[in-house]
Amino acid sequence: MLSRPPNKKEDPRVTRTRNLILNAFAELLPQQGFHALTVQNIAEKAGVNRATFYAHFPDKYALLDSRVQQKFRQEIEKRTLNACHYSEGNLRALIATVCEFVARMNAHCKNAENQFESLIETQIRQQVQELLEFWLEQIGSEIDSHTAATAASWALYGLALQWSREKNRLLAEEYADQVLPLVASNLCLTREGVLS
Repeated sequence: MLSRPPNKKEDPRVTRTRNLILNAFAELLPQQGFHALTVQNIAEKAGVNRATFYAHFPDKYALLDSRVQQKFRQEIEKRTLNACHYSEGNLRALIATVCEFVARMNAHCKNAENQFESLIETQIRQQVQELLEFWLEQIGSEIDSHTAATAASWALYGLALQWSREKNRLLAEEYADQVLPLVASNLCLTREGVLS
């Protein structure tokens, strides 16, 4: 299913410090923008020194990667899509979720560098792919679940990105209805189930 941190118990102080850094980053990002934001800025806002920052994250790109992963996982869990099985309704909800998340990320980072957009794309596609693989394995799909989920995750992310850039866009749910057949076809699924 979705990537999760290791199950070993983490020292509460480590968790607290990591959260301080993540929260400082989240607060500073819209104010300063990713490009202008420095490790020193983040460390000062979090109330830690740079060495402590580097003990948790190698650089601000790894911090961004962790933040996007965490926030997208929370969106999936909030809608309980990680605990669901494949259905047309759940796939539609996943499409709408990805659209809304991509639009929110793009709104926060309007002048984002290509590297920033690439990190967001990687995290979203990876988690969507893992979820779709999980759903396909649950229904006992005879197709290669990894390949189908990979194709569908690329299609879904690309469609969400296109939607997020439109000026007069439909509601996410309406758009999800519109593009559902395109994403489902990558999974080789129809209303009746798995194609022969």
